Amino acid sequence: MKVAWSRLIRFVATDGRTLRGEPIMPSADFDLGFVSESDKLQAKVIVGDDLYDTTGKTKVTDEVVTVKRLLGPLTKEDVPILRCVGLNYAKHIREAGRQPPPFPSIFFKPTTTVHDHDVPVVIPKIAQDDQADYEGEFCIVIGRDAKDVSESEALDYVAAYTAGNDVSSRKLQRDPAYAGKVPQWGFSKGFDTFAPLGPCLVASDLIDDPSKLHLKTIVDGETRQSEGVSDLLFDSKNLISHLSQGTTLQKGSIIMTGTPGGVGFGLNPPKYLVPGTQIHVYIMKIGTLRNGVMFA
Repeated sequence: MKVAWSRLIRFVATDGRTLRGEPIMPSADFDLGFVSESDKLQAKVIVGDDLYDTTGKTKVTDEVVTVKRLLGPLTKEDVPILRCVGLNYAKHIREAGRQPPPFPSIFFKPTTTVHDHDVPVVIPKIAQDDQADYEGEFCIVIGRDAKDVSESEALDYVAAYTAGNDVSSRKLQRDPAYAGKVPQWGFSKGFDTFAPLGPCLVASDLIDDPSKLHLKTIVDGETRQSEGVSDLLFDSKNLISHLSQGTTLQKGSIIMTGTPGGVGFGLNPPKYLVPGTQIHVYIMKIGTLRNGVMFA
């Protein structure tokens, strides 16, 4: 589907307004995730209530402003639901000691997990005991309601793509003393700020084949995850089609497609998130989502 913009950022302008805009890219490979006030990045203001409008009501205007601080592209109010996929990269499945599932394993994150770019993830007291972990993810943004769609038409419902971090609490997810006999994902991944998104939305018409993208997660300068999106067991088309069977995927919904191998709990020894940790999730053609970590 064709939206009004090619890239969408949400930001504080130098005049103090919080706006959405189309960034004026200094170069084709410019990484919006590292923009600072000193870059004096300019953007054309986007007006309209519907980010994914295709009728012309939402427009990229001729008003040009300067970006002071980049925020996440979406607020909690913009996202009706986050659908997440577990065990969807071959290497991550081996890392977790699991067998490839016959169909996608789905869980949900509440919209209160949606969090900005370039601000700390806040680890609550219940998850501060050597268990908070990162999961860099390629994310799909649904641009119009989808139900019972085929794989062949699935990408027609995608407005944009972005990067995400499915922050997780491993003891609450996997330790029988905390999670019970069956691992669970809802509570352990559902805390406030546990789904940063950004640094921008990239319209789907700029990424004709998501499988050609590459994802990296860099933690405190160390590359922990590095994998092509082509390693997904269930790709974007399959996920959208599968999730839409008998269910309406609402406009604005996010699909977090899963994480590659290299998460903290799979390292030897494990490395968990602590105050001051810096997490960068980079996806080719999208940019770098950056977040620090703090304890509540």
